[in-house]
Amino acid sequence: QDSWSTFKDHFLQAQDQSVPMGTKSSKGARRPAWLNKELLGKLKWKKRIYGSWKEGLVTWEEYRTVVRGCREAIRKAKASLELNLASQVKDNRKGFFKYIANKTNTRGNIGPLMNEVGALETEDIKKAEVLNAFFASVFTPAGFPQEPLIPIAPEEVRIKEEFALVDEDWVRDQLSNLDIHKSMGPDGMHPRVLRELAEVIAKPLSIIFTKSWATGEVPEDWRIAKVTPVYKKEDPGNYRPVSLTSIPGKVMEQLVLGTISRHIKDEGVIKSSQHGFTKGKSCLTNLIAFYEEITRWIDDGRAVDVVYLDFSKAFDTVSHSILVDKLIKYGFGDQVVGW
Repeated sequence: QDSWSTFKDHFLQAQDQSVPMGTKSSKGARRPAWLNKELLGKLKWKKRIYGSWKEGLVTWEEYRTVVRGCREAIRKAKASLELNLASQVKDNRKGFFKYIANKTNTRGNIGPLMNEVGALETEDIKKAEVLNAFFASVFTPAGFPQEPLIPIAPEEVRIKEEFALVDEDWVRDQLSNLDIHKSMGPDGMHPRVLRELAEVIAKPLSIIFTKSWATGEVPEDWRIAKVTPVYKKEDPGNYRPVSLTSIPGKVMEQLVLGTISRHIKDEGVIKSSQHGFTKGKSCLTNLIAFYEEITRWIDDGRAVDVVYLDFSKAFDTVSHSILVDKLIKYGFGDQVVGW
């Protein structure tokens, strides 16, 4: 925690001193993205020509020529913007969907929400409290009743030697590949700044990651998230929480994830029948395997009944104690389990 706090203070100080800050004017904030300065000048010129036509200083045909020119310039500006957004959608999905959202009639404002006593809340702070209470209620802190896990004999567990030091080059590569269009976390560290300073901050971050990995201590900033409710329906149960967390914390999570993934792959923990949360597999591969099995049974003249089960908010209700027990069962050491 102390190492992280020192690094964060120096980073934010340098960021505040070096990164220029600007504010949009109220007029600029209302302008569409395709309205550049050149086009704005043409529209102002059209307005002046209109005034001149009203005073009889120019002919109607001259004014119409200017109008047609402005209309064509607007069409080209919109087409150019949309073409650029479409061509860059892989690297800048945020800008693409922001433009799409501005073209639709729906807005992201959250409407009145019903609290636990059935009353509608209209104030922003009250609506935030309703959503916060619901999101917290979904989380399951305690484990569910379960059968005790059967311990694995020591000779059956082949625990790989877990690394003691976090490689500086790995941290540098992770920082260099950050998506600069992503939002920053609550710690105020922007991914653009982190990527630009990858060569400088890779060393101190690798030291912090190593300490966190060795001690199992997670800095407080990495535990904090800005939660944005994504609209579905009026009931707070139909809002999906999207969390913005610390970018360096996410890099460390990739490190832990890589260690876990290598271990379960080497030890054959994940069965071939699992498609969810498995690299290279998806709902599509699951459906293909499912249809293959079903059609084979039908071809054999067998009756087939299919039952679908859907776990409501399954990810939010994962029992932490059961998860830790499973990590221990599958041979993970103190570093992974502790972190």
